[in-house]
Amino acid sequence: MSRAPPPSMPRAAMQAMQQALSDYQSADTAFQPYTSKFDLVQQGSVSFTAQEARGLALFNDPQRGACAGCHSSNAAPGQAAAAFTNFRYFALGVPRNSSTATADPNFFDMGLCGPVRTDLANRTELCGMFKVPTLRNVALTAPYFHNGAIATLEEAVTFYATRDIDPARWYPSVNGVVQNFNDLPLAYRGKVTQRPPFGLQPGAAPRLLPQDVADIVAFLGTLTDGYTP
Repeated sequence: MSRAPPPSMPRAAMQAMQQALSDYQSADTAFQPYTSKFDLVQQGSVSFTAQEARGLALFNDPQRGACAGCHSSNAAPGQAAAAFTNFRYFALGVPRNSSTATADPNFFDMGLCGPVRTDLANRTELCGMFKVPTLRNVALTAPYFHNGAIATLEEAVTFYATRDIDPARWYPSVNGVVQNFNDLPLAYRGKVTQRPPFGLQPGAAPRLLPQDVADIVAFLGTLTDGYTP
């Protein structure tokens, strides 16, 4: 979704600039080299290790990792290779980070609806939503999530697996009550997604065990470009 152009820039000019940038990134292979181990496996040049193969199976399993629901490992029509994003927006309820901005208890980064972005400020159903990122080269992009609250890839995968079943692991407690989704105002916490792998009740059996998390992380490492067999 594009922002409204500044008053000094006509909308047509802004749209032309956006289209030019899009065309440039689509045409220049530097933006989409597809030279990861995953891509070479798809081409039949190399094979996954046993751990990487287990990780891909868990990644795709809707009852376990359920990662592919938003980060498909298959190329969509018109794509040269899997983009590992569905280009949609979700509110994940990531824990609050520690920063100069969040030192103010009244500050909240609500994604699509503000505070920096203002064109969707009245679309309260979008508050807390951020774009689903591609997972290509994800092993190189720590820290994770929109606010960098999660330091490692292992912790990021574990967050998906345990956010709801063990919320005290991620959120602070006040008078013994865990403050779930504490990086959003109370009015918007009900909008946080419950789609798999989320949605389990506290204390439920985890969908992913520590070894499963390690396997998924091993698979995610195969998405790094520049792989040499």
